[in-house]
Amino acid sequence: MAHVNVTINGRQFRMACDDGQEDHLHNLAAEVNAKVEQLKGAFGEIGDTRLTVMAAIMTADEVVDMRRRLESAEAELTELRESRGQLQARAEARETSIARALDEAAATIERVVGQLNASPRAAS
Repeated sequence: MAHVNVTINGRQFRMACDDGQEDHLHNLAAEVNAKVEQLKGAFGEIGDTRLTVMAAIMTADEVVDMRRRLESAEAELTELRESRGQLQARAEARETSIARALDEAAATIERVVGQLNASPRAAS
């Protein structure tokens, strides 16, 4: 297990993470710190705890919004897949119908040709 020092709101915190996840943890801490700095710019010094809670709520709001968007995109993808399946089924049915019609037309043409070949020809 690796240990990383991160800085949030000017304070250092020593944190543990899985080996190889150090950069990811630094990036996450930078995101949190950016939110804290954004809040400090908007509200001034309102206390570490309050800034941290507000940053956590902002992050949670973003996560909830992303989940909602992801669920919506997944629902749309499911709907599109179902539509694609229905369209494929209709296309296959049309192909079958067209193939049947072509077979019938070919059979009719063959029958007519056969009848023309079998009928006595008018004297020339």
